[in-house]
Amino acid sequence: MTGPQARPQVLIPLGDGQLRSMKPVLVPFMAPRLQGDCRPDGKIELSLWGSGKLANLTFTGWSAPFTFGPNRVEAVDGGLYVAQSAPALFLKGARLRTLTPARRCAWWGSAAKRQSIERQGERRIARTGWGVVIAEQRSDGIFVTCGATMNEAQAAFDLDEARVIAEANGYVARCDAMPEAAPLMRGMISQSLHAALSSIRQDEHGAFAGLAAGQAYSAPARTYYRDGYWTLQALLDREPHIVRSQIDLLARGIQPNGEAPSGVILTGPAQAEEWEKVRQSHPRIKEEHLRPGDWWSDHFDSPLFFILTIGDYIRATGDSSPLSLHWDKVVTIFNRYCGYDEAGNGLPVKPRHDRDWADNVYRHGYVAYDLGLWVGALDVIAQHGGLLDQSVASKAAAVAQKARASLDEVLLQPSGTYADYGTKNDFVEDHVTLDSLTLLRFKAVSPERAKIVLARVQELLESRNNGEQPYGDWGVLCAFPPFKRPKDTREKSYFAYRYHNGSDWPYLSGLYAEQRLAYGLDGADYPLLRWWKTCLEEGWMGAVEYFSPPWGRGSLLQGWSSMPAAAALAYRDKLAASVG
Repeated sequence: MTGPQARPQVLIPLGDGQLRSMKPVLVPFMAPRLQGDCRPDGKIELSLWGSGKLANLTFTGWSAPFTFGPNRVEAVDGGLYVAQSAPALFLKGARLRTLTPARRCAWWGSAAKRQSIERQGERRIARTGWGVVIAEQRSDGIFVTCGATMNEAQAAFDLDEARVIAEANGYVARCDAMPEAAPLMRGMISQSLHAALSSIRQDEHGAFAGLAAGQAYSAPARTYYRDGYWTLQALLDREPHIVRSQIDLLARGIQPNGEAPSGVILTGPAQAEEWEKVRQSHPRIKEEHLRPGDWWSDHFDSPLFFILTIGDYIRATGDSSPLSLHWDKVVTIFNRYCGYDEAGNGLPVKPRHDRDWADNVYRHGYVAYDLGLWVGALDVIAQHGGLLDQSVASKAAAVAQKARASLDEVLLQPSGTYADYGTKNDFVEDHVTLDSLTLLRFKAVSPERAKIVLARVQELLESRNNGEQPYGDWGVLCAFPPFKRPKDTREKSYFAYRYHNGSDWPYLSGLYAEQRLAYGLDGADYPLLRWWKTCLEEGWMGAVEYFSPPWGRGSLLQGWSSMPAAAALAYRDKLAASVG
């Protein structure tokens, strides 16, 4: 991991937005159905959305140098090309060595007896109880298709190598959304936007099947309220119909009392059956996942993100039909959170549990992050609900006014920033956090206060400016100092600089950059690019989930790590001026 002196880059940004390496780094790929990991020296792991892991395939590898684009690897003697219209890929210039079916759809699944590989001339067929892989050796490479059924896998053979290559090239071009930028920024935009576009998933019939949180979050297949919200920021003006469909999927998880889980499960039949066996048989899992369609029930932030998603969709399209359709759910959520207002100050009090985005931390009381979401949700109801129920809209406006007026009393610190969480009569965790910038994004504080907060964030959370943390210039910390009270943390976040306790999360770095640009401040290039420089130094291909020097990285190709691209593209003129 990087220290005070940046290491040489494993991945070199090119002028066309691609990346080059002499090393065969791990390449995650994800298309509407097919996903997996490719090692250019000769191995691919194949999975299917809604089904799980299907097979491992080994092949004769390619020779360096390697050139990487979204869902594409090119070398002088071949490359990987992933289709968009069907679950198919082409390994150009490769010879098939082995094809091995998976024994489990996921780590939690029951082990199945491995079936023999079926051979039909140059084709090899790997079957599991939940999917099929067909690999056909051709003169110029290996053509691979997958499917939840044999019919789906065979139908993908309607494509040929030329069509797959053309679709792969077209996708690379689509992700190249800021061609005027310098190589470092251009490559970041390409890979970060790829994380959002590739999160759009389909079922075996071609219907929308949710925004995936990332390649590693598909077993069981599920779509999240919070991850989806930050992911769709890059999709609002590119795929508004997808955002509309996402709203309807999320509506399934809203309970009659206004509760919502972290995510909504969207598995195919075979994986759903296997997951339900696991949910019913493991007490801890059943305790967290209360209903068959829930992924981690009752998350404090999820219902608010549902309303915010509707509001963003209306703002982007002018179409208020989702609010009309789901108005009863919106009102139920509104009433539920008004019920958490213990002091009558317009601010809901969060119970002490680990169920919002910081799910390794037992935050309680007034949580700055959740209060920012709450004020944003109130504004959506107040601004757009009048035609449906003026009394509810007026009440929301009044609560929003009261909440804004009460915020400083409960969370403002002498430094001018807002505490993370707590109550004055109990305990206050007063460190500075990036997730508290929801207060700025949803205009819960004045512009003057927002600029004070952003100045303190720059001073304390940008690692280049913080000499108290021991790792030099490596990224933007999500929190500093580390949590004061160890009993409020668990698992990964128990350790300083790990996970919620100080890692760089590119989605939050993107939120921070967005707010600097929104308030007319320079310096957005650091949060937009420092995490990406670390990826290039380490050879991490694609938008990483999180990382920190002593602890390494999370998963690759993470949907909400598209926020840096969303921020840069939304403010491209201001960005050009601030870094130019």
